[in-house]
Amino acid sequence: MRVARKQRRRLKRDHVVAFLMVLPSLIAIAVFVYGFIGYTAYVSMSNYTTARVDLSFAGLEHYITLLSQRRFQDNIRNLLVFTALFLSACLVFGLLLALLVDSRVKGESFFRSVYLFPMALSFIVTGVAWRWLFTPGDLEPTGLNLLFDQLGLKFLEGRWIADTTIWPNVEVSWLKTRLLVPLAIVPVVVAAVWQMSGFCMAMYLAALRGIPEELREAARVDGASEFQVFRYIVLPLLRPITLSAIIVLTHISLKTFDLVMTMTGGGPGNRTELPSLYMYELRFSQFNTAEAAAVATILLLVVSVLVVPYLRYNRRAQEVGE
Repeated sequence: MRVARKQRRRLKRDHVVAFLMVLPSLIAIAVFVYGFIGYTAYVSMSNYTTARVDLSFAGLEHYITLLSQRRFQDNIRNLLVFTALFLSACLVFGLLLALLVDSRVKGESFFRSVYLFPMALSFIVTGVAWRWLFTPGDLEPTGLNLLFDQLGLKFLEGRWIADTTIWPNVEVSWLKTRLLVPLAIVPVVVAAVWQMSGFCMAMYLAALRGIPEELREAARVDGASEFQVFRYIVLPLLRPITLSAIIVLTHISLKTFDLVMTMTGGGPGNRTELPSLYMYELRFSQFNTAEAAAVATILLLVVSVLVVPYLRYNRRAQEVGE
Protein backbone atom coordinates (compact mmCIF):
# COMPACT_ATOMS: atom_id res chain seq x y z
CA MET A 1 0.00 0.00 0.00
CA ARG A 2 2.75 2.42 0.94
CA VAL A 3 4.58 1.68 -2.30
CA ALA A 4 1.41 2.30 -4.32
CA ARG A 5 0.82 5.61 -2.52
CA LYS A 6 4.39 6.73 -3.17
CA GLN A 7 4.01 5.86 -6.83
CA ARG A 8 0.75 7.84 -7.10
CA ARG A 9 2.35 10.84 -5.38
CA ARG A 10 5.36 10.65 -7.65
CA LEU A 11 3.10 10.41 -10.68
CA LYS A 12 1.10 13.46 -9.56
CA ARG A 13 4.31 15.38 -8.92
CA ASP A 14 5.58 14.49 -12.38
CA HIS A 15 2.31 15.70 -13.91
CA VAL A 16 2.56 19.00 -12.01
CA VAL A 17 6.18 19.50 -13.05
CA ALA A 18 5.33 18.73 -16.69
CA PHE A 19 2.41 21.17 -16.62
CA LEU A 20 4.57 23.91 -15.10
CA MET A 21 7.19 23.32 -17.79
CA VAL A 22 4.72 23.89 -20.64
CA LEU A 23 2.72 26.60 -18.85
CA PRO A 24 4.83 29.53 -20.21
CA SER A 25 4.36 28.24 -23.76
CA LEU A 26 0.62 27.84 -23.22
CA ILE A 27 0.36 31.39 -21.92
CA ALA A 28 2.40 32.76 -24.83
CA ILE A 29 0.25 30.90 -27.37
CA ALA A 30 -2.96 32.00 -25.67
CA VAL A 31 -1.90 35.66 -25.71
CA PHE A 32 0.13 36.08 -28.90
CA VAL A 33 -1.81 33.66 -31.14
CA TYR A 34 -5.39 33.22 -30.04
CA GLY A 35 -5.53 36.56 -28.25
CA PHE A 36 -4.39 38.46 -31.34
CA ILE A 37 -6.73 36.42 -33.55
CA GLY A 38 -9.62 37.39 -31.32
CA TYR A 39 -8.53 41.03 -31.31
CA THR A 40 -8.27 41.04 -35.11
CA ALA A 41 -11.78 39.60 -35.40
CA TYR A 42 -13.05 42.27 -32.98
CA VAL A 43 -11.34 45.08 -34.91
CA SER A 44 -12.87 43.77 -38.16
CA MET A 45 -16.31 44.47 -36.68
CA SER A 46 -15.45 47.97 -35.44
CA ASN A 47 -15.47 51.48 -36.93
CA TYR A 48 -11.67 51.71 -37.01
CA THR A 49 -11.57 53.01 -40.59
CA THR A 50 -9.27 56.04 -40.19
CA ALA A 51 -5.99 56.84 -38.47
CA ARG A 52 -8.02 57.66 -35.36
CA VAL A 53 -8.74 54.63 -33.20
CA ASP A 54 -12.46 53.85 -33.02
CA LEU A 55 -13.39 50.42 -31.69
CA SER A 56 -17.13 51.00 -31.54
CA PHE A 57 -19.14 48.06 -32.85
CA ALA A 58 -20.07 48.07 -36.56
CA GLY A 59 -21.20 44.47 -37.00
CA LEU A 60 -20.59 42.69 -40.31
CA GLU A 61 -20.63 45.90 -42.32
CA HIS A 62 -17.04 45.62 -43.50
CA TYR A 63 -17.45 41.98 -44.55
CA ILE A 64 -20.51 42.90 -46.62
CA THR A 65 -18.63 45.82 -48.17
CA LEU A 66 -15.66 43.67 -49.09
CA LEU A 67 -17.67 40.83 -50.58
CA SER A 68 -19.67 43.26 -52.71
CA GLN A 69 -16.58 45.03 -54.09
CA ARG A 70 -15.39 44.11 -57.56
CA ARG A 71 -11.79 44.58 -56.49
CA PHE A 72 -12.04 42.09 -53.63
CA GLN A 73 -13.90 39.65 -55.86
CA ASP A 74 -11.02 39.99 -58.32
CA ASN A 75 -8.64 39.26 -55.45
CA ILE A 76 -10.52 36.08 -54.53
CA ARG A 77 -10.59 34.98 -58.19
CA ASN A 78 -6.84 35.60 -58.49
CA LEU A 79 -6.21 33.73 -55.25
CA LEU A 80 -8.20 30.69 -56.36
CA VAL A 81 -6.51 30.62 -59.77
CA PHE A 82 -3.04 31.12 -58.29
CA THR A 83 -3.58 28.44 -55.64
CA ALA A 84 -4.99 25.88 -58.10
CA LEU A 85 -2.20 26.33 -60.66
CA PHE A 86 0.57 26.63 -58.08
CA LEU A 87 -0.58 23.62 -56.09
CA SER A 88 -1.12 21.27 -59.03
CA ALA A 89 2.12 22.24 -60.77
CA CYS A 90 4.23 21.87 -57.61
CA LEU A 91 2.81 18.43 -56.88
CA VAL A 92 3.29 17.19 -60.44
CA PHE A 93 6.81 18.57 -60.94
CA GLY A 94 7.84 17.62 -57.41
CA LEU A 95 6.74 14.01 -57.94
CA LEU A 96 8.45 13.83 -61.33
CA LEU A 97 11.71 15.20 -59.93
CA ALA A 98 11.53 12.81 -56.99
CA LEU A 99 11.02 9.84 -59.33
CA LEU A 100 14.01 10.94 -61.41
CA VAL A 101 16.27 11.29 -58.37
CA ASP A 102 14.97 8.03 -56.89
CA SER A 103 15.97 6.18 -60.06
CA ARG A 104 19.59 6.27 -58.80
CA VAL A 105 20.87 8.41 -61.66
CA LYS A 106 24.53 9.28 -61.77
CA GLY A 107 25.22 12.51 -59.93
CA GLU A 108 22.11 12.15 -57.78
CA SER A 109 23.39 14.46 -55.03
CA PHE A 110 24.16 17.17 -57.60
CA PHE A 111 20.68 17.11 -59.11
CA ARG A 112 19.09 16.98 -55.67
CA SER A 113 21.02 20.10 -54.68
CA VAL A 114 20.08 21.87 -57.90
CA TYR A 115 16.39 21.14 -57.40
CA LEU A 116 16.50 22.33 -53.79
CA PHE A 117 18.59 25.44 -54.44
CA PRO A 118 15.66 27.79 -55.27
CA MET A 119 14.28 27.20 -51.76
CA ALA A 120 17.37 28.96 -50.37
CA LEU A 121 16.25 32.19 -52.05
CA SER A 122 13.62 34.55 -50.75
CA PHE A 123 10.51 35.33 -52.77
CA ILE A 124 11.87 38.89 -53.12
CA VAL A 125 14.93 37.66 -55.03
CA THR A 126 12.81 35.26 -57.07
CA GLY A 127 10.33 38.01 -57.93
CA VAL A 128 13.05 40.43 -59.08
CA ALA A 129 14.73 37.83 -61.30
CA TRP A 130 11.55 36.52 -62.89
CA ARG A 131 10.16 40.02 -63.34
CA TRP A 132 13.08 40.80 -65.63
CA LEU A 133 12.43 37.60 -67.59
CA PHE A 134 8.71 38.26 -68.00
CA THR A 135 8.81 42.01 -68.66
CA PRO A 136 7.79 42.34 -72.33
CA GLY A 137 9.39 45.71 -73.05
CA ASP A 138 7.45 48.50 -74.76
CA LEU A 139 10.08 50.10 -77.00
CA GLU A 140 12.27 47.05 -77.49
CA PRO A 141 11.98 43.43 -76.32
CA THR A 142 13.49 42.39 -73.00
CA GLY A 143 13.80 39.16 -71.05
CA LEU A 144 12.23 36.17 -72.77
CA ASN A 145 10.97 38.34 -75.61
CA LEU A 146 14.54 39.42 -76.32
CA LEU A 147 15.63 35.77 -76.46
CA PHE A 148 12.78 34.86 -78.81
CA ASP A 149 13.55 37.90 -80.98
CA GLN A 150 17.21 36.94 -81.36
CA LEU A 151 16.29 33.33 -82.14
CA GLY A 152 13.78 34.40 -84.79
CA LEU A 153 10.83 33.11 -82.77
CA LYS A 154 8.85 36.32 -82.59
CA PHE A 155 5.57 34.39 -82.66
CA LEU A 156 6.38 33.21 -79.12
CA GLU A 157 6.66 36.74 -77.77
CA GLY A 158 3.94 37.77 -75.33
CA ARG A 159 2.84 40.47 -72.97
CA TRP A 160 3.49 38.19 -69.96
CA ILE A 161 3.04 40.17 -66.70
CA ALA A 162 1.61 43.11 -68.65
CA ASP A 163 -1.16 41.03 -70.25
CA THR A 164 -4.65 42.22 -69.26
CA THR A 165 -6.46 39.31 -70.90
CA ILE A 166 -8.77 37.12 -68.84
CA TRP A 167 -9.43 33.73 -70.39
CA PRO A 168 -12.10 32.63 -71.13
CA ASN A 169 -13.58 35.90 -69.74
CA VAL A 170 -16.86 34.47 -68.45
CA GLU A 171 -19.44 36.79 -66.91
CA VAL A 172 -21.67 35.67 -64.03
CA SER A 173 -24.77 37.74 -63.31
CA TRP A 174 -24.40 37.74 -59.52
CA LEU A 175 -20.65 38.51 -59.60
CA LYS A 176 -18.88 41.75 -60.50
CA THR A 177 -15.65 40.00 -61.44
CA ARG A 178 -14.91 38.13 -64.65
CA LEU A 179 -13.90 34.51 -64.76
CA LEU A 180 -11.60 32.54 -65.18
CA VAL A 181 -7.80 32.90 -65.59
CA PRO A 182 -5.98 36.27 -65.76
CA LEU A 183 -3.06 35.48 -68.06
CA ALA A 184 -0.80 37.90 -66.21
CA ILE A 185 -0.87 35.64 -63.15
CA VAL A 186 0.61 32.67 -65.05
CA PRO A 187 4.19 34.08 -64.95
CA VAL A 188 3.79 34.58 -61.20
CA VAL A 189 2.76 30.94 -60.89
CA VAL A 190 5.81 29.89 -62.92
CA ALA A 191 8.13 31.77 -60.55
CA ALA A 192 6.43 30.30 -57.47
CA VAL A 193 6.55 26.76 -58.86
CA TRP A 194 10.24 27.19 -59.74
CA GLN A 195 10.96 28.02 -56.11
CA MET A 196 8.71 25.52 -54.31
CA SER A 197 8.74 22.40 -56.51
CA GLY A 198 12.01 21.39 -54.83
CA PHE A 199 10.16 21.27 -51.53
CA CYS A 200 7.68 18.75 -52.95
CA MET A 201 10.56 16.83 -54.48
CA ALA A 202 12.24 16.47 -51.08
CA MET A 203 9.01 15.29 -49.42
CA TYR A 204 8.20 12.78 -52.15
CA LEU A 205 11.78 11.55 -52.29
CA ALA A 206 11.79 10.83 -48.57
CA ALA A 207 8.49 8.96 -48.95
CA LEU A 208 9.75 6.96 -51.94
CA ARG A 209 12.89 5.95 -50.07
CA GLY A 210 10.68 4.79 -47.19
CA ILE A 211 8.66 2.35 -49.31
CA PRO A 212 9.99 -1.22 -48.79
CA GLU A 213 11.45 -2.64 -51.98
CA GLU A 214 9.91 -5.99 -51.10
CA LEU A 215 6.44 -4.62 -51.91
CA ARG A 216 7.50 -3.65 -55.41
CA GLU A 217 9.33 -6.90 -55.99
CA ALA A 218 6.33 -8.92 -54.87
CA ALA A 219 4.11 -7.03 -57.31
CA ARG A 220 6.58 -7.59 -60.15
CA VAL A 221 6.72 -11.30 -59.36
CA ASP A 222 2.91 -11.38 -59.63
CA GLY A 223 3.21 -9.97 -63.13
CA ALA A 224 2.51 -6.28 -62.50
CA SER A 225 4.06 -3.79 -64.89
CA GLU A 226 6.07 -0.79 -63.66
CA PHE A 227 3.09 1.47 -64.28
CA GLN A 228 0.82 -0.83 -62.25
CA VAL A 229 3.39 -0.93 -59.45
CA PHE A 230 3.44 2.86 -59.41
CA ARG A 231 -0.34 3.22 -59.61
CA TYR A 232 -1.46 0.56 -57.14
CA ILE A 233 1.45 0.50 -54.66
CA VAL A 234 3.52 3.68 -54.77
CA LEU A 235 0.75 6.26 -55.24
CA PRO A 236 -1.47 5.01 -52.38
CA LEU A 237 1.52 5.05 -50.03
CA LEU A 238 2.26 8.66 -51.07
CA ARG A 239 -1.19 9.94 -50.10
CA PRO A 240 -0.21 11.16 -46.59
CA ILE A 241 2.77 13.06 -48.05
CA THR A 242 0.56 14.52 -50.77
CA LEU A 243 -1.95 15.71 -48.18
CA SER A 244 0.80 17.32 -46.10
CA ALA A 245 2.26 19.03 -49.17
CA ILE A 246 -1.18 20.33 -50.14
CA ILE A 247 -1.68 21.89 -46.70
CA VAL A 248 1.75 23.54 -46.67
CA LEU A 249 1.59 24.82 -50.26
CA THR A 250 -1.96 26.10 -49.87
CA HIS A 251 -0.93 27.98 -46.75
CA ILE A 252 2.00 29.51 -48.67
CA SER A 253 -0.22 30.53 -51.58
CA LEU A 254 -2.81 32.15 -49.31
CA LYS A 255 -0.24 34.39 -47.64
CA THR A 256 1.84 35.13 -50.75
CA PHE A 257 2.77 38.80 -50.74
CA ASP A 258 6.41 39.53 -51.54
CA LEU A 259 6.54 37.56 -54.81
CA VAL A 260 3.55 39.34 -56.31
CA MET A 261 4.66 42.71 -54.93
CA THR A 262 8.07 42.49 -56.59
CA MET A 263 6.90 40.94 -59.87
CA THR A 264 3.75 42.87 -60.71
CA GLY A 265 2.71 45.01 -57.75
CA GLY A 266 -0.77 43.59 -58.28
CA GLY A 267 -1.12 44.90 -61.82
CA PRO A 268 -2.00 45.26 -64.54
CA GLY A 269 -5.45 46.44 -63.47
CA ASN A 270 -5.49 44.22 -60.36
CA ARG A 271 -5.12 41.16 -62.58
CA THR A 272 -2.53 39.67 -60.19
CA GLU A 273 -3.51 41.35 -56.92
CA LEU A 274 -4.07 38.93 -54.03
CA PRO A 275 -5.96 39.59 -50.76
CA SER A 276 -2.65 39.95 -48.89
CA LEU A 277 -1.68 42.94 -51.08
CA TYR A 278 -5.11 44.50 -50.72
CA MET A 279 -4.93 44.05 -46.95
CA TYR A 280 -1.54 45.81 -46.90
CA GLU A 281 -2.92 48.73 -48.89
CA LEU A 282 -6.02 49.04 -46.71
CA ARG A 283 -3.97 49.20 -43.53
CA PHE A 284 -0.87 51.19 -44.48
CA SER A 285 -2.09 53.37 -47.36
CA GLN A 286 -5.78 53.97 -46.61
CA PHE A 287 -5.51 53.45 -42.80
CA ASN A 288 -8.70 51.39 -42.98
CA THR A 289 -7.74 49.01 -40.19
CA ALA A 290 -11.20 47.48 -39.83
CA GLU A 291 -11.47 46.33 -43.45
CA ALA A 292 -7.85 45.13 -43.39
CA ALA A 293 -8.69 43.05 -40.32
CA ALA A 294 -11.77 41.72 -42.13
CA VAL A 295 -9.55 40.57 -45.03
CA ALA A 296 -7.21 38.88 -42.55
CA THR A 297 -10.13 37.14 -40.84
CA ILE A 298 -11.48 35.87 -44.17
CA LEU A 299 -8.05 34.43 -45.02
CA LEU A 300 -7.90 32.82 -41.58
CA LEU A 301 -11.26 31.15 -42.17
CA VAL A 302 -10.07 29.84 -45.54
CA VAL A 303 -6.94 28.39 -43.93
CA SER A 304 -9.05 26.83 -41.17
CA VAL A 305 -11.24 25.08 -43.73
CA LEU A 306 -8.09 23.36 -44.99
CA VAL A 307 -6.19 22.78 -41.77
CA VAL A 308 -9.00 21.41 -39.57
CA PRO A 309 -9.75 18.39 -41.84
CA TYR A 310 -6.00 17.73 -42.02
CA LEU A 311 -5.70 17.68 -38.22
CA ARG A 312 -8.73 15.39 -37.95
CA TYR A 313 -7.20 13.06 -40.55
CA ASN A 314 -3.92 12.90 -38.63
CA ARG A 315 -5.75 12.22 -35.37
CA ARG A 316 -7.71 9.36 -36.90
CA ALA A 317 -4.55 7.93 -38.43
CA GLN A 318 -2.83 7.99 -35.01
CA GLU A 319 -5.82 6.32 -33.38
CA VAL A 320 -5.81 3.58 -36.01
CA GLY A 321 -2.05 3.15 -35.55
CA GLU A 322 -2.48 2.76 -31.83
